Amino acid sequence: MSTHGLLTRRTALVGIGLTTLAACSGGGGEEMPGMDHGGGHGSDQGGAHAGHAMDGGAPPEGIAQAADPTYPVGTAVTLAADHMEGMEGASATVSGAFDTTTYAVSYTPTDGGAPVNDHRWVVHEELDSPAQAPLAEGTEVMLRADHMPGMDGAEATIDSATDETVYMVDYEADGMMMTHHKWVVESELQPAS
Repeated sequence: MSTHGLLTRRTALVGIGLTTLAACSGGGGEEMPGMDHGGGHGSDQGGAHAGHAMDGGAPPEGIAQAADPTYPVGTAVTLAADHMEGMEGASATVSGAFDTTTYAVSYTPTDGGAPVNDHRWVVHEELDSPAQAPLAEGTEVMLRADHMPGMDGAEATIDSATDETVYMVDYEADGMMMTHHKWVVESELQPAS
């Protein structure tokens, strides 16, 4: 067999392999399989927050960028939050800093998932037609956040509120890169060491 024939066969095999790999990967909207989002996310069910998108997307409309955040966009930080497995102690980069009211909420997902207690965090701009911030503990709201499956459109109860600067961060956990992770409040960040 000629060298040209061998190269053509190898090229074809590589092409088939790449096509198969692309078909198996499923394309956009990648999720982090197997992530246990219990702990600080407040789920009573370990893994109830599995399916968190790897890219959190843009901030919600109407949210105000922080004028003078402690950690400006691009700042390297260490995460002190434990919302998801592998998060606490992870190195991160700030990808957004905002001034708003941030809430911990309890809700039952619209997709039939197990109830989620003390989910951290949802910002005021991710609530459907809310009253003026801050909302009191126990206030019932409708979520318009989509960081977790079954969250958008779910009825929720406010567990607590904070007016700390809230951040989006990019970080790596268990070999997977999370970008624009929503949300981490200022007390959950430390300067990078």
